Amino acid sequence: MMELINGKAIAAEIKEELRAQLISNSYKVTLAVILIGNDPASAIYVKNKHQSCEETGIRSLVLSFPESLTQAALLEQIDMLNQRDDVDGILVQLPLPEAIDQQAVIQAIRPDKDVDGFHPQNIGALSTGHPGFAPCTPAGIIELLKRSHIGIAGKECVVVGRSNIVGKPVAQLLLRENATVTICHSQTRHLAKICQRADILIVAIGKPRAINRDYVKPGAVVIDVGIHRDNTGKLCGDVDFNDVKEIVSAITPVPGGVGPMTISMLMKNCLMAAILHQLNRVS
Repeated sequence: MMELINGKAIAAEIKEELRAQLISNSYKVTLAVILIGNDPASAIYVKNKHQSCEETGIRSLVLSFPESLTQAALLEQIDMLNQRDDVDGILVQLPLPEAIDQQAVIQAIRPDKDVDGFHPQNIGALSTGHPGFAPCTPAGIIELLKRSHIGIAGKECVVVGRSNIVGKPVAQLLLRENATVTICHSQTRHLAKICQRADILIVAIGKPRAINRDYVKPGAVVIDVGIHRDNTGKLCGDVDFNDVKEIVSAITPVPGGVGPMTISMLMKNCLMAAILHQLNRVS
């Protein structure tokens, strides 16, 4: 029978573990989130992160600025947060206004406070197997597989999507777990045929219900990273859930699959940052 991978339940379990660790060690952890403009989706994401911080026991500072905020002023705010000893993690909610260079902003965050895992130093650490912060969605995918007792080592994994936020880093994390990994993208020829090889198929292409049973090997595990609203207003993923559910061994739902894991792994990165800073202060 098909197993529904319950990301919401697993994320709650992780947050409870983090909360217990915070309490037992008396850790003081602070996440600073910068929100620019009035984008409704960004506001919801920031609200959810703030709520997760409260549930976990992490202090959350939300700094809201108008759309007119200049890049220079934003970089000044980041520099101020970089220097604050009471701030362990810094997150700038994306996307940013067109007038602001996203890469310049990401690179301005101190790598040891880059809990999103987007700084080039952390990406390099991920690629070379050194310690650092992994991007939250890819880290959450690995955690979903492990906590669902789905073996990764020796498996053939296909990642559909090559973004810096999901596709590339999740491929690196799968390699760390001794999987054989293929990355596909918009220019991949014979995409369906390649996807059919996958024991674990991870889909992050940003197209609603683009992957159906023609792309899926019977018995495969499918991780759906996408989230969209269809013509009726219903949430759906990159995978046609109803079409593939009868042939897969396990699959993540949308919503309630990968999404909740992203925020729980952000909480985990914040705790890791706080522990690192405490160790550095002691030494």
